[in-house]
Amino acid sequence: MPITDLLERNSKLYGRETALVEINPEVTEAPRVSWREYELIQSTSSMPYRREISWRVFDEKANRVANLLMDRGIKKGQKCAILLMNCLEWLPIYFGILKMGGIAVPLNFRYTADEIDYCLKLSDADVLFFGPEFIGRVEDIFPKISSQMILYYVGDNKPSFAESYQEQVNNCVSKSPRILLEDTDDAAIYFSSGTTGFPKAILLDHMALLQSARMEAKHHETTHDDIFLCIPPLYHTGAKMHWFGSLFTGSRGIILKGNKPQAILDAVSSERCTIVWLLVPWAQDILAAFDRGELDPANYHLSQWRLMHIGAQPVPPSLIKRWMAYFPNHKYDTNYGLSESTGPGCVHLGMENINKVGAIGVPGFGWECKIVDENYTTVKQGEVGELCVKGPGVMKCYYHNPEATAEVLMKDGYLRTGDMAEQDADGFYFLVDRKKDVIISGGENLYPVQIESFLAANPKIHDVAVIGLPDSRLGEIAAAIVQVKEGMELTEEELDRFCLDLPRYKRPRKYIFADVPRNATGKIEKPKLRERYGGVRLVEAQNKA
Repeated sequence: MPITDLLERNSKLYGRETALVEINPEVTEAPRVSWREYELIQSTSSMPYRREISWRVFDEKANRVANLLMDRGIKKGQKCAILLMNCLEWLPIYFGILKMGGIAVPLNFRYTADEIDYCLKLSDADVLFFGPEFIGRVEDIFPKISSQMILYYVGDNKPSFAESYQEQVNNCVSKSPRILLEDTDDAAIYFSSGTTGFPKAILLDHMALLQSARMEAKHHETTHDDIFLCIPPLYHTGAKMHWFGSLFTGSRGIILKGNKPQAILDAVSSERCTIVWLLVPWAQDILAAFDRGELDPANYHLSQWRLMHIGAQPVPPSLIKRWMAYFPNHKYDTNYGLSESTGPGCVHLGMENINKVGAIGVPGFGWECKIVDENYTTVKQGEVGELCVKGPGVMKCYYHNPEATAEVLMKDGYLRTGDMAEQDADGFYFLVDRKKDVIISGGENLYPVQIESFLAANPKIHDVAVIGLPDSRLGEIAAAIVQVKEGMELTEEELDRFCLDLPRYKRPRKYIFADVPRNATGKIEKPKLRERYGGVRLVEAQNKA
């Protein structure tokens, strides 16, 4: 069935119950909002901006969006882009597009004007919903956009070149458009992270979205009584597909704007959240605030918080060990996935397997996995190769890019992930590194993730990234960019001594003390680091002979 059926079911079963809550800790004054828009606005000088909608209103708002688009001549199969920061309008717009048979095209809020223009054209978008943060960027590309494109502005004080979303949608009927949808109908286009140039467009169908919802609820044993805290950007599959577990069970979701430790703990405490998905940097920041005594978990209502899970990047086992010291009753899980597999979950650790922290896990619900060499031959257990996954969440194609599609979608239905992995004797998969990030030094393959995980155990290190840099003798050498914890000092000599437990060939040969840049989904921006430090004279670490 199409993913939209879940929303309509929730409206019938749980119509008056809260579906979504938006919290913005940086705002204490509520804007003017029509009573038709939201059922509750709660804001005083002593508490953050908070809005919520029920499942009935959520469904009705999505219907209004669907009817608005149909009234403007948008037909099934046409693409509608969304360029919004996380907000209460985001998901009703997304589901409104799906309900009328359209294809939703979420855009990264960090895109430049040129990248927005590129993605709109690549996806053949006919409609763009955008918020106040993007007025300047949309105005820059307005002369390049087709005169046929419809621009809806979501916010107050609309620019002259766009139409008001609020005014238009309020005049539309709230009944379902009743468009016939099939599992195999196209549903959404997501974009790759674009770390090696402009992003590729990833086409997903309704079956893939429904699979992610069913799988998320199963993996984390989500019930109707759970409350999920959503912090990452909704344009990314990692955030939305985790929230799909709430959609599948008709449970409450909290959209938090901001990721500071106090804001996260305040939201968990005040909203009684039971499930929280964090990125590695956010978990690190919370632990650092505890260690420094800036925050005390005893000051919050956290007893109902049952699950903390992490995804989007390899997780250092030392981080989870520290986390469990503060939260010994938490269940923990990690999820592996990529946008080409409809986000997280094609491999997952499993809450019962905390003894295997460090692994990305076993095949997720409905998925198969294998590891292959360069000739696409399955390797022996314990050998390193490229991870391939197969299941109902595999993308249909890279839109308008058959060559790139053929490189990763194999005839047997498997998707080549581009990630190097190995499988242990118990059947658990361990992520070794991105295929393109492997460092070949003196003929030896070095996997940065392994070195990063080792260095992350140093109590003075807040974050670390390892990259390969050119070397005239060895071809490449491993360089570690080290971000030291606030208020601490760390020297090259200390790091040399710490790394004596690493095999000699794996030890970093250069150290750089600097911040580690990460993108909106928490992934280390290694191309940026290579560009920044590739041609700079670096500090030689000692004892590297």
